[in-house]
Amino acid sequence: MAFIRQFVTTLLARITTDDNPLIQVVIGPRQVGKTTGVKTVLQQVPRSHYANADLARAPTQEWIIEQWQAAKALGKGTVLALDEIQKIERWSDVIKGLYDEDRGSGAVKIIVMGSASLALREGLGDSLLGRFELVEVPHWSFWESKAAFGWDLNQHLMFGGYPGAAHLIADAERWQAFMRDSVIESVLAKDIFMLAKIGKPALFRQVLEIALLYPAQEISYQKIVGQLQESGSVETVKSYLSILGSAYLIQALEKFSTRSISVKSSSPKILPLCPALVHALQNPSEILSNPTWRGRVLETTVGAHLAKLPNTKLFYWRDGRDEVDFVIKSGSHVLGVEVKSGGQVTGKGVAAFRAQFKGARCVTLSEPLALQLLEQDSATSACLEWLRSIAV
Repeated sequence: MAFIRQFVTTLLARITTDDNPLIQVVIGPRQVGKTTGVKTVLQQVPRSHYANADLARAPTQEWIIEQWQAAKALGKGTVLALDEIQKIERWSDVIKGLYDEDRGSGAVKIIVMGSASLALREGLGDSLLGRFELVEVPHWSFWESKAAFGWDLNQHLMFGGYPGAAHLIADAERWQAFMRDSVIESVLAKDIFMLAKIGKPALFRQVLEIALLYPAQEISYQKIVGQLQESGSVETVKSYLSILGSAYLIQALEKFSTRSISVKSSSPKILPLCPALVHALQNPSEILSNPTWRGRVLETTVGAHLAKLPNTKLFYWRDGRDEVDFVIKSGSHVLGVEVKSGGQVTGKGVAAFRAQFKGARCVTLSEPLALQLLEQDSATSACLEWLRSIAV
């Protein structure tokens, strides 16, 4: 039996339990199973119509209307799934008109999706306000890699995040080529350079490559600028890192502080959003021979897991030599998370953090505890509650 991701269950429930559901917008990185999951949903409803704008010749707004009419002809309650919708200019205006015309009748239930997350998010502006729900599909986590492929933690730290490359892990060079050419280059060429205003694509690539060299590390914008082969500025680097975050590649964590000026002026901590992105450019087997590097990648993987927690914001904290790897802010609650993959577990940074932020709680994750965390679904509130239950 094929592995079913959690978003499939969520999407199916929304589509089948509501006679007039909101437009379901499926969004997330490339190559993580969005289309496969949506097709699984379509197999479990009485009537459906799937169409891919990438397969149509010069798709237009009229193409959307044609697919709508085809779905409506199948009968009330038909689920219409439109893939690669971002390829059609002003697609959201057309979807809005059709949805409003049909609102209340339940004739057609709409799912839209696409690989270019930047374009999809751009289309969710004023046109569709109040008419849609996001279904976010993140990179595969360790518990999914374990359930689907039987991977252990080291395998996930080397290759985790993209299931489409799982069959290639026996040949690391071939796996890396797939990651660079079919994943990273596709995101750059199809999602970023075609949609965002990138004046210097070569410089953008350099920023990405430099960032991937520093997983789970704090690095100043000036240091990144200093390593660029072409001239760039701090503001350009900041802008590029923000775009990389929107494209689900790298999150640049801000320093936690109660003073907003300290947050904005801090150096970022680089957080690749899955370990496979790190090892697209680095030798995956270094996980097995270099404990320091393994610790970095484990910390990165924990951070990427925490970044998925619902209704939270993720930071890091440092004051001189005292630091806490991650800080989770949820409403007025603050939780520090320190990751220790080996050696002596000291509490100096944690103690300093708690002294500075009264009421904050902290948890130190040894590798066994980090493993317990990674085996949970971080998209649920239960994962955050587990962290709170072991915090002091």
